[in-house]
Amino acid sequence: MAEIIKRSKALSVNPLKVSQPVGASLAFLGINRAIPMMHGSQGCTAFGKVFFVRHFREPIPLQTTAMDQSSTVMGADDSVIEGLKTISEKSKPALIGLPTTGLSETQGADIKRLARRFKEEFPEFADIPVVPVITPDYVGCLESGFALAVKGIIDVLVPEDTSRVGRRKKQVNVLAGAHLTPGDLEHLKDLIEMFGLRPVVMPDLADSLDGHLTDQESSPVSVGGTPVAEILTMNESVATLVVGRALHDAADLLKERSGVPDRRFDSLMGLEAVDEFIAALAEISGQAVPEKIERQRAQLQDAMVDTHFMLGFARIAIAGDPDLLYGMASLVHGVGCRVTAAVAPSKSPILEKVPAAQVKLGDLEDMEKAAIENGVDLVICNSHAAETARRLGVPLFRAGFPQYDLIGGYQRLWIGYRGTRQALFDLANLMVDNAHHEAEPYVSVYAVRGEAVHASSASGHVH
Repeated sequence: MAEIIKRSKALSVNPLKVSQPVGASLAFLGINRAIPMMHGSQGCTAFGKVFFVRHFREPIPLQTTAMDQSSTVMGADDSVIEGLKTISEKSKPALIGLPTTGLSETQGADIKRLARRFKEEFPEFADIPVVPVITPDYVGCLESGFALAVKGIIDVLVPEDTSRVGRRKKQVNVLAGAHLTPGDLEHLKDLIEMFGLRPVVMPDLADSLDGHLTDQESSPVSVGGTPVAEILTMNESVATLVVGRALHDAADLLKERSGVPDRRFDSLMGLEAVDEFIAALAEISGQAVPEKIERQRAQLQDAMVDTHFMLGFARIAIAGDPDLLYGMASLVHGVGCRVTAAVAPSKSPILEKVPAAQVKLGDLEDMEKAAIENGVDLVICNSHAAETARRLGVPLFRAGFPQYDLIGGYQRLWIGYRGTRQALFDLANLMVDNAHHEAEPYVSVYAVRGEAVHASSASGHVH
């Protein structure tokens, strides 16, 4: 069990975390024809939008209530109502996400009351669900904001009815954590479908932010993602698959509302974790494991043998949101690496399971100090750690959000036998390219002496 070291400073010197409102907005972008509207200043929304556009390289529909000095002091309730009315009239979305920011939370906005007031004042928009989420950016991180939005969507959309469990005999719910990329979700759906099951992934970034072209030049709402109509049927599924410890509260609410039994997985990286997931699919479907998946498992086993000598005892520093940190640390620990520095921006129960002596709650400066103190051969983090890795003189293996200096990072596959295999190959190649883990060549003392004698003979002085 890792020791959790709390923050020892009052500010972030080299920030690691991405704020909760950005995480909540990301979750809403995984719902079809949805639009997030942050309740805060224009700067709060613009900052998040820059991250999204640079990471996904796509136009991102994101709105704001545009709080200014006057509304901050006098109250911004009317701005919320007017914003919801304008979006409903002009864009006709299937869902509006309403995450708060640090500014609106400090001002004291009652976002849930405002959502109810909007429905009362404008009954003509009663068919457009509004999901209020309390996500101040001075606590938590992207992962926790994402989880709060998923819980909010379940609270608003999933009916309280436990009598319909299993009516859709092949349908399974999938609550997908913020650490999963669109590439991960695409592969996850493929795995589930190989067992003859039909997944309802919520939220489904693989269908909305996977980089596909559309006939539209631009859209004021999300294009693709989980349809609202599908979420309404989640209480009729045979099972729920929960990926990521951060989503446990959302999973508890879904189970209470629907009565659908669930299976929970902290990570889908590494041989043991994927084995557990595949076994669950086989049990739920009643089918044998397909030969194709068996072959992928054998390929991963071979990759573990091939990369053993490059990765064994390698010193790895990792910084990221709790679920991502746990998954990456478990993966490298499972192939013989040592996690010499582990940093998360916020606390989570999963951090106690991270295979490291200590987990620091902090920023990239804390990771850099721990790496210098304990030694490091490679850093795993998002693009914010590029300068940190350069100062440490080691390579950076980019993982997490945002990745603004790597093309296609959002689409990378990490999970399953295939994703784990590719991650091991990439890690091993980075170690080889940077020669941080090669044994020093042995030079015999006799070989050195023999060279000296040869040199003396060539000069005419033989001793």
